[in-house]
Amino acid sequence: MAVRAVVLAAGAGTRMKSDLPKVLHTVAGRPMISWVLSAVRSMELNQIVVVVGVNGDQVRPFLDDDVDVVVQEQRLGTGHATGIALDAISSDEGDAILVAPGDVPLLVPSTLSELIGLHRRTGSAVSVLTAEVGDPAGYGRIMRDGWDRVVGIVEHVDASESQRRIREINGGVYVFDSGLLAEALPKVGLNNIQGEYYLTDVIEILGSEGHPLHALKTVPSEIAGVNSLAQLARVEALMRSRINQTLMGTGVSMQDPDRVYLEADVRVEPGAMLLPDVHLRGQTRVAAGAKVGPNVTAENSTIGPDAHVWYSVLRGAEVGEGVEVGPYASLRPGTVLRKGSKVGTFVETKRSTVGEGSKVPHLSYVGDAQIGRDANIGAGTITCNYDGVAKHETIIGDRAFIGSDTMLVAPVTIGDDAVTGAGSTITKDVSPGALAVERSVQKEIPDYAARRRRKGS
Repeated sequence: MAVRAVVLAAGAGTRMKSDLPKVLHTVAGRPMISWVLSAVRSMELNQIVVVVGVNGDQVRPFLDDDVDVVVQEQRLGTGHATGIALDAISSDEGDAILVAPGDVPLLVPSTLSELIGLHRRTGSAVSVLTAEVGDPAGYGRIMRDGWDRVVGIVEHVDASESQRRIREINGGVYVFDSGLLAEALPKVGLNNIQGEYYLTDVIEILGSEGHPLHALKTVPSEIAGVNSLAQLARVEALMRSRINQTLMGTGVSMQDPDRVYLEADVRVEPGAMLLPDVHLRGQTRVAAGAKVGPNVTAENSTIGPDAHVWYSVLRGAEVGEGVEVGPYASLRPGTVLRKGSKVGTFVETKRSTVGEGSKVPHLSYVGDAQIGRDANIGAGTITCNYDGVAKHETIIGDRAFIGSDTMLVAPVTIGDDAVTGAGSTITKDVSPGALAVERSVQKEIPDYAARRRRKGS
C-alpha cells in the first residue's frame, strides 16, 4: 500500500490578526508548516502535496523541492482543498492518503506511523486521530454509536448542546482509502453554518455506506491547532517544554526549565548549564562545561567549553574555551574571543578578534580590531574605526597594555608589548615595546573658583 500525503496550508490566519499566512508563524524558530512536513517526511511516502491559498507565494520559499504545491484560489473548506490536492495525485486502488493540517506543529512521527499502521491492519476506509480533552470548545466532536464505533464528526459550530458535551475531539489528521475518498468528496454538501465543504463530512458519508471507520487516540498536545496568537503561545510553551525535557535527559542542566527558551536548531552538549532567562536562537551551539545565563540572548553564536556568559547579548559571535563574557556585554557579528579571554561589563565588540588570555574588562568599544595574546584593554578604550566614509582596522599586539580612555584612531597598529598612556588619542602606529602618550600640557589657574563666585554675584 503506497501512502501519499496532503498538507492543508491555505489558511489566511485572520484570527491571528496578521498579514502573515498562518502556517508561517513560528514555533521554536521554525514555521509551523516546517514542523508538520518534518513529521510527514519521516514516513515512507510516495508523494507530498501542500495546498496553499492565494498568499501561497509567501509559503513556497519554505517548501522543499520534494513537495508538490497546489493552490486553493477560493477558501471553500477542507473538503474543497483536499479535492484540489487529489487532482495532483495519481494513486492506485488501495493506496492511502494521509491528510494533515499545516498548523499542528506538535505532531510527532511515531503517532503518524501508528495511525498508518492502524489503517493497514484494519482495512479502514478512514482512520482519524483523536484526543480526550477537558475543554473541547472549538473542536469537532467524534460521534460514536452504541458499540463505540466511529460514525462521524460534527464541527463545533454545527453541534447540538448534547454533542458539545462530547470530550473526544477531532485532530484533523486522517488516513483515507484513496479510492473511497475520491468517491465521497463529490457527495459533500454545503449544509452547514460555515457554508464550506467539510472534509469531516466524508467520515459520516463513508460510515453511512457501511465502510469501517477507526480512530486512534493520542495526547491532546499533539493535535493542538493554532488559530490565534494565544494558541500559538500555548503551543510554543509545549514545544519549549518538549525540547528542554529532551536536553535535560541527555545531561544538560537547567536551573528552571520553564525560563529557558531554545529554538529547534540550537545544539547544547551534555554537561552544559543553562540558567534562567536564556534565549538561544538559530544555529547557536553550546559546548560541554559552559555556563550560560542568567539573562543571555545568543543568536547564531558558538559558546565554547567551560565558558561563562551572563547578562549579555551575542549575535554571530564565537566564544572560545574558558572565556568569560559579561555582565552587560554586546558581542556583534564577527566577534571571536580566543581561549581564556574576557569581555566584561558594558563592552561592545564587532568584527574583532580578542586573542588568548587578553582582556577587555569594561566600558569599551572594540570594532574592526585584531587583539593579540595576553593584552589588556583599559576602561573607556574605543577603536575609532569609522571615518565617516569607510571602516578601518586596529591591530593590537601581544601583551600590549592600552591605558584607560585611549582613543585608537584607525587604521593604527600597536606593537607587541607596547603601552599607551591613559587619556591618549593615538593616531599613529606605536612601535613594539614603546610607550605612546598624547596629551596637552596640563594647566592650572589659581583662585579660579573664588573669581567665578565673585563674577556670579
